[in-house]
Amino acid sequence: MSTQIPASKTSAPRQLGSLDRYFHITARGSSIGREVRGGLATFFAMSYIIVLNPLIIGASADSTGNFLGGGSEPNLPAVAAATSLISGLMTILMGVIGKFPMAVSSSLGLSAFITYGIVVLPGMTWADAMGLVVIEGVILLVLVLTGFRSAIFNAVPGALKIAISVGIGLFIALIGMVNAGFIQNNGSTGLELGVGGSLYGWPIFIFLIAMFALFAMWAAKVRGAILYSIVGATVLAITLESVFRIGPQTAADGTENPYGWGLTVPTLNQDWLTMPDLSLIGDFNLLGSWQSIGVVAATLAIFTLLLANFFDLLGTMVGVSNAGGIKDADGEIPHSRRIMVADAVGTIGGGVGSTSVNSGFIESTVGVGDGARTGLANVVTGVLFLATIVLAPLAAVIPTEAASATLVLVGFLMMQQIVRIDWTDVEMAIPAFMTIVVMPFSYSITNGIGAGFISYVAIKVFRGKWREVHPLMYVTAALFVLYFVSGPIQEALGVG
Repeated sequence: MSTQIPASKTSAPRQLGSLDRYFHITARGSSIGREVRGGLATFFAMSYIIVLNPLIIGASADSTGNFLGGGSEPNLPAVAAATSLISGLMTILMGVIGKFPMAVSSSLGLSAFITYGIVVLPGMTWADAMGLVVIEGVILLVLVLTGFRSAIFNAVPGALKIAISVGIGLFIALIGMVNAGFIQNNGSTGLELGVGGSLYGWPIFIFLIAMFALFAMWAAKVRGAILYSIVGATVLAITLESVFRIGPQTAADGTENPYGWGLTVPTLNQDWLTMPDLSLIGDFNLLGSWQSIGVVAATLAIFTLLLANFFDLLGTMVGVSNAGGIKDADGEIPHSRRIMVADAVGTIGGGVGSTSVNSGFIESTVGVGDGARTGLANVVTGVLFLATIVLAPLAAVIPTEAASATLVLVGFLMMQQIVRIDWTDVEMAIPAFMTIVVMPFSYSITNGIGAGFISYVAIKVFRGKWREVHPLMYVTAALFVLYFVSGPIQEALGVG
């Protein structure tokens, strides 16, 4: 699967066309067909965001009792339309500017943080919170343009970069299993297999069929295996739903069905053409938070968003690059500065569009696993996102159980890189271990990176090898320490 960029090629031969030359398709060992297929696979793997993001940021009121958009009732269609629009535009921007197959959309972790940690602060509104996102994005852009963000990325030891990729692999495999209901939290003893320790219900059956079919096709080197598994599982899911009327896990009347579909019910019985509600675009208050919650609280909120977003992108870039072998002759990610600029603009766009922080999506590794190597795949993914503005039901047709199997496979592929870490060098092995295990255990890419960075710096200092540590690693480790204790700091200052 890994295909590095040949040192002798920086663009495709002129006769292959301007599209090929611009995106370096041939130079990266790809083809237009593979890019289209990879773009489709990425969209199918992350299309759930159109449904899930509105449920996170659109279904919860701010401290004043109003929902996103300023109304007294949730407006989920408006959130879905805005999510589709911003995701589409920012994904295309990443493809055209960064020339990197990493789709951009609303960060679920940061969406949850904004929903449950920021807008609930006394006096805070949704418009104020989106203003904070815009400010954070501007700061990120400044850090990129001054070279500080790239400098930090280059200061990270190679073994830690590999550990980040491996940790992300375990993390997204866990996400896939949890999203499919294969692994569940029973609320008392923690995680368990299925429901009550048993696998039961058609949705889990769909996940298992999709997963093992995908494993078999991948082992047989079937091109397009990921896309085939998603489409095939979706068709089977639609058929089973039409025959058995399985329904969702939680019905409209509140009735619980633990054996139902987790997020979307696969059915074709819906209105396919709807007029988009784009009223949320531009609904932000740039400096409202400073008046609502004060300078100190607003600064801490921006700092938390900044640090999480900063290193989530680092981890996602490394994961996507390693998954596809997308590196230049020096072993570095090509156009990394452009990628970071596009990501920062995506964050600003998320605030302007009221869709939370937008950043690179680790599900992009699904498309990379199916052949994507260039920004052309992003253009395909972005166009599909834009199409869902008026074809919102398209995303709702794909059940999470059908798409989640791809995350498990990609987790396996990223896990294979663990052999590149020298486990006999404990000074690097322990930080690598902390990076790998904290990500899935804490359900956060950022937490894993922070644990690894702090461990690395601490071990080097305690062993008297502090000169071997890049100065920026001291800075980032210190920032992570502040990040991990930001809760007690806010509480001590009376702003939590």
